[in-house]
Amino acid sequence: MPEPVLAALVAVFADPSARRVVVIEHSGFARLHLGMAATTRPGRILLAGAGDAFVADPEFVLHEYCHVLRQWAPGRLTRRGYLLESLRRGYTANRFESEARAFAAATVERFCAVLAQQSRA
Repeated sequence: MPEPVLAALVAVFADPSARRVVVIEHSGFARLHLGMAATTRPGRILLAGAGDAFVADPEFVLHEYCHVLRQWAPGRLTRRGYLLESLRRGYTANRFESEARAFAAATVERFCAVLAQQSRA
């Protein structure tokens, strides 16, 4: 991840551990999740595609980092919990996905502003 993006993530999440999240491009594991551009695990974002496409989409970045930092890290998100939630409500209404979408939508303007400041520095 480019340094300005990492700095903006640390600022928006108020969490220095954002720097330790490992982003893996062209992940075979992510591609197994048909139709998904990414999947997450504790401390990891596995992308089906390229990292530059990920970085170019601020809402996508915020969404995936929300899963890792706000859901996996404190233990609220587990494989079993995600599966049960998806079976109960489907992907779109899944509370983990809804929360990540809402977080990304609510913070994307701030993230982009901080990112612009970081890029100028």
